[in-house]
Amino acid sequence: METPRPLVCATVTGRSSAELRARRDAVKGADLVEARIDSVEDPDVESAIAGRALPVVVTCRRHDEGGWFRGDEQTRRGLLVAALERGADYVDLEWAHGFDDLVRGRRGRNIVLSLHDFTGFPSDLEARVDEMAALDPEVLKVAVSVSRLAECGRLAGMARRHPGRRMVLIAMGEAGLATRILPGRFGSCWTYAGDGVAPGQIDVERLHGEFRFRRIGPGTELYGIAGRPVAHSLSPALHNAAFEQLGLDAAYVPLAAADIDDLFEGVSVLGVAGASVTAPFKVDVMSGLASLDADARSTGAVNTLVREAGGWRGHNTDLDGFLTGCEGLDLRGLRVAVLGTGGAARAVALAARRSGAEATCYGRDLAKAGALAAALGVRAGLRPVPTGSWDVLVNATPAGTHPDTERSAFPESTYGGRVAYDLVYNPPRTRFLRDASASGCRTIGGLDMLVAQARRQIELWTGLRPDPGPMREAAEWTLSRQVERA
Repeated sequence: METPRPLVCATVTGRSSAELRARRDAVKGADLVEARIDSVEDPDVESAIAGRALPVVVTCRRHDEGGWFRGDEQTRRGLLVAALERGADYVDLEWAHGFDDLVRGRRGRNIVLSLHDFTGFPSDLEARVDEMAALDPEVLKVAVSVSRLAECGRLAGMARRHPGRRMVLIAMGEAGLATRILPGRFGSCWTYAGDGVAPGQIDVERLHGEFRFRRIGPGTELYGIAGRPVAHSLSPALHNAAFEQLGLDAAYVPLAAADIDDLFEGVSVLGVAGASVTAPFKVDVMSGLASLDADARSTGAVNTLVREAGGWRGHNTDLDGFLTGCEGLDLRGLRVAVLGTGGAARAVALAARRSGAEATCYGRDLAKAGALAAALGVRAGLRPVPTGSWDVLVNATPAGTHPDTERSAFPESTYGGRVAYDLVYNPPRTRFLRDASASGCRTIGGLDMLVAQARRQIELWTGLRPDPGPMREAAEWTLSRQVERA
């Protein structure tokens, strides 16, 4: 018998019961709705469930369980019992707060029995879940906080421990995003989506538009972006758009690793077929690889992992990406000043040198910049960058990235060259680019590079090269949403 595909449960809140009901009825793209009556000033069970077009989960959460209910426990219990008596499709009851009699009395029907831990991952979670399962609720829900990507694998073990039981298993926080986007991989019958009601929660529109949730199935190949932070990366939007364009059964998700060990353990636990690598792991990731391509070896930095029979192979597609952004600009003989000494700076400096430019890497630590320059055959300099020393200025640091948008990567502010190129793509027009444009420089943003290097990554993983148009459109759509919600 084929396992049903996971559903989407949209969480809605409101200041009043009328507002909660209106938001419930406005939900699109979901299969059921969680009505958080604890969020309203006048909790009304009848209003939450009457006239519903979709099945409703009634939730009235205590403060210590991440909720907002203002009354006493007796009143809260009365609301939850009333919801069951009046025919709510589901009522969420916290296992820790004495509802065993109610669960047994109803033989678990219409009950989501839940456990939440906002402080971490309990060491005795398996034993707690066993006790919850013994009460035989219709749905058993577990939501725990994780700080490591690999911890998500322990949740998947809960479903294997209780085969055939309907469960919702969520790892809260950035490291747990995969459990929300790929519920079927963890044995969940649905995922919760909403406007950040719980740590790491994704809204319904993003779940469908960016992650193509309905296209994900049991055989979907998994890819992702490994780094930290990655929750607001544009890479999932453009990679998933490319997979859809190519007709591939593949999905791409954020993989927020705590450290290098967690990165490798996490991609193994989740069964990742290939990964992009971003800050802060582009250099350190090399220690765990079986082999490297020529560009990764030359730069001493990796931004792409390809799984091979003998282990992971590291590639660097940033060189291709940088040069694509330079299209129409002949670098031969130009002086290129690179701000930064990290993995992106290495790729830019090497690409510039290979194109015939005179490249100089500028950092705050001259010894570090010098070591990088010596490895790449370019020059090194100490910030601030001397006036009149460059034709092309490239920001290869994260300075100016959202939300720190008013920070300039170039506080020297003397734009005496021809071109300013910012690898930062969020926002599209950084402070660095705005100041450069005002000084008469031609400006290049980071989105072209992002798309170009991603196309090459997909080619390495699949042998196919996608059209950049839909990828760029998806990235721009996601950027516009982030700006609207900022």
